[in-house]
Amino acid sequence: MNISAAECTDLSAILQLQIEAYQSEAELYQDYSIQPLTQTIEELELELADGILLKAEQDGRIIGSVRGHLQEGILSIGKLIVAPSHQNQGIGTKLMKAIEAWDAEARRFELFTGHKSLKNLALYERLGYCRFKEFLVNDNLILVYLAKTNA
Repeated sequence: MNISAAECTDLSAILQLQIEAYQSEAELYQDYSIQPLTQTIEELELELADGILLKAEQDGRIIGSVRGHLQEGILSIGKLIVAPSHQNQGIGTKLMKAIEAWDAEARRFELFTGHKSLKNLALYERLGYCRFKEFLVNDNLILVYLAKTNA
């Protein structure tokens, strides 16, 4: 598996990966209100222009991505996506470590799609992140802020 910065030519594959990942989550939780958070190539291009978008590739196929934006010395990391066919293989952990290496002072911001998705917090807790703030956006969305701890 290779992790590198995504290019504009990768954006349609990353968008498709995101759609597949969120659809898989909707099926898993039988919650079809779950939708991709970024839905256009133009939005992905803006993220790429304003930060970094890393991709995980295997055999020429993009199997994961994570986005990061450096603002006022703080790296906000969000939208970690792993292909449903490659879940639980450590790809998310490798992507998080790679983007943390981009800036040693990394902090994280994430939008989780639904109460049941809060189970994903276990991954970030293992990586040394702790929850410090959360908001109920609506019946399906919880906005969770995580900070990197020194431990």
